[in-house]
Amino acid sequence: MNVQSSLATSSDDSQPRERVELAAAYRLIAHYNLDDSIFTHISARAPEAEGEHAFLINPFGLRFDEVTASSLVTVDINGDILRDNHGAGINKAGFTIHSAVHAARPDVHCVLHTHTVAGVAISSMEEGILPLNQWSLQFHNRIAFHDYEGIALDLAERERLVADLGERNVMVLRNHGLLTCGRTVGEAFALMFNMERTCRAQLAIMSSGGTPHKISTELAEKTARQYESWDTHHTGNKPDPQWDAFQRLAIKHYPDLVT
Repeated sequence: MNVQSSLATSSDDSQPRERVELAAAYRLIAHYNLDDSIFTHISARAPEAEGEHAFLINPFGLRFDEVTASSLVTVDINGDILRDNHGAGINKAGFTIHSAVHAARPDVHCVLHTHTVAGVAISSMEEGILPLNQWSLQFHNRIAFHDYEGIALDLAERERLVADLGERNVMVLRNHGLLTCGRTVGEAFALMFNMERTCRAQLAIMSSGGTPHKISTELAEKTARQYESWDTHHTGNKPDPQWDAFQRLAIKHYPDLVT
């Protein structure tokens, strides 16, 4: 089944695609146990009709498994709430991180931030992500790092965060967690899904007591480039089949997300 038709069948016609896809991402993050109570966030650029330079983010106080298309809050880069059907406002720390990226990176549609045990563990290690397997090679020499500055309530941190991020789409927030950026919600989700598996695999390898089999720098770079060219070779301008598959899973298990 084509996911777009299934979304159209399951959703209220008044809900824009941007809202439905972002709500699906929240449910999927909860489905895979990558959420952290009511904390961390996923944001996406809002439909043009909802405000210029505005983005969507979860209302403060909802678990990820409770987020729906209509409950997402629309906020602009200055922090002004443009639409809030839930009435709870937003987490100020989430606004700091997400507004920084949306303001500095017009190429980014979606920003995804997590605090998983594996992600926080790796972010707390000096070595960061090691090139130990195919999952990790996707990120070889393609990860940005941002030093911990406390809970992200200081808006001045935004300048330093985006300077550290640069043009990269994956960031390790040291002693804090992980962040991914995507041209679509699906791209940001897929990057985080693979980063999480990378972190879990690395922790498993390090705790096994075995000796990791090293991968050469040349092979690591080759594999990273293969990942980068995957869309061109396998999807072209067609919809992302992996994101379609994830959305079908979200609609199957959580049909209320489209309300």
